[in-house]
Amino acid sequence: MTPGAGAGGPMKDCEYSQISTHSSSSPMESPHKKKKTDSRRKWEIFPGRNKFFCNGRIMMARQTGVFYLTLLLILVTSGLFFAFDCPYLSDQITPAIPAVGAVLFFFVMGTLLRTSFSDPGVLPRATPDEAADLERQIGNTEDIANGSSSGGYRPPPRTKEVVINGQTVKLKYCFTCKIFRPPRASHCSLCDNCVERFDHHCPWVGNCVGKRNYRFFYMFILSLSFLTVFIFAFVITHVIHRSQNAGFLSALKDSPASVLEAVVCFFSVWSIVGLSGFHTYLISSNQTTNEDIKGSWSSKRGKENYNPYSYGNIFTNCCSALCGPLSPSLIDRRGFIQPDTPQPTAPSNGITMYGATQSQSNMAAATPLLQSEPSITSEELSLPGKTTLGAPCAVLTLGQPTPPSSMPNLTSDTGLSDMIPLKEDPDSHQFLTPEEAPSPPGILPLGNPMTHSHTMHVLSLASQDSLHEDSVRGLVKLSSV
Repeated sequence: MTPGAGAGGPMKDCEYSQISTHSSSSPMESPHKKKKTDSRRKWEIFPGRNKFFCNGRIMMARQTGVFYLTLLLILVTSGLFFAFDCPYLSDQITPAIPAVGAVLFFFVMGTLLRTSFSDPGVLPRATPDEAADLERQIGNTEDIANGSSSGGYRPPPRTKEVVINGQTVKLKYCFTCKIFRPPRASHCSLCDNCVERFDHHCPWVGNCVGKRNYRFFYMFILSLSFLTVFIFAFVITHVIHRSQNAGFLSALKDSPASVLEAVVCFFSVWSIVGLSGFHTYLISSNQTTNEDIKGSWSSKRGKENYNPYSYGNIFTNCCSALCGPLSPSLIDRRGFIQPDTPQPTAPSNGITMYGATQSQSNMAAATPLLQSEPSITSEELSLPGKTTLGAPCAVLTLGQPTPPSSMPNLTSDTGLSDMIPLKEDPDSHQFLTPEEAPSPPGILPLGNPMTHSHTMHVLSLASQDSLHEDSVRGLVKLSSV
């Protein structure tokens, strides 16, 4: 076996690992110390009062009791119609009746769920940095206008003015979301969110109605009007057709479900059809329910408060509201939380809060006792051949005075003789006598000078550095051990 062959064996088995150029970690980072990302999503810490289902895909208001009532009424009424009326109508009149009813039913359910489960156009709240910058920009002007505010005082609503199609529109500042609301946006008190192109909060659908779900809401109430009228009309047709053969009372006894359907449809058709007509008027004039109730704009173009959002044409207004592009959601509720990204914080009692990090740093800066200072340990003062005390010094609490930083920590009495120059005399006495050592004020002289020589030396050092009386007594006890 040659040396070359022996060396070539291990070289053939050697493999090189491919370096990935798409790695997110920097070359200086260790591959075993990668930064851990937060696996939570943004909907889990959403500041508004909303419910989320299916990992954030479904978004609703917290008050959903009336929504379940709406769902129950539609399902029960339609179910009774398909179960008891449609078989007779399909045989006696035409099979197209249950087919048309099924199309209307599925369209109503689809638009209802689309309205209830979608984001209505919630505007994201300002981050602490954005809120602080905005407050800094408008703070000086408000201080001059209103004077300095203290405590929980909330100044009057701040506004900005923009011009839209020649009409001046005011943008109001939201104290909860810390933003200037865009035109036609408003803050919903039930969901605690600013909603873009806010129309109203509808408890029947369990959600706000805004820019992103208004068209589905309108199609829901319009199709529900057709479904209610359709069921009511053919229930009456069923009863009349049966009464021609067996009498009216006999027809009611044969189909009691038809009576229940007729009663439900009769009392609900007026409000549903009226609501559909009202929103048809709003769409034709390009207004919202919020604007119409407040009387913000006039339908006539020549007046001073004309509607700047209207195109002046009914057909164009309807196409803009129902057929325009659907804007994307701005809150990214299914996105992952970035560890370095500041999250918006909810204010309390109108007081501006910019997160806990800034308040904690200010508290630490204002409280010097909370700031830790570097101290000299017993290991740093220990010398070869010297014995030191291993017990640590007592930790100072908030109520005790802080010793001067120029005074090093004393760990043993043997270290004092090396650190402080002593008086030399012909008798090679290494310590000061009690007569030579100056007495600190408020301390009684000690009796035996030979026994308490260490104590007097420590007291001399304490008088030179102006220590407190409590610190001096602690050092006396340490020296006498």
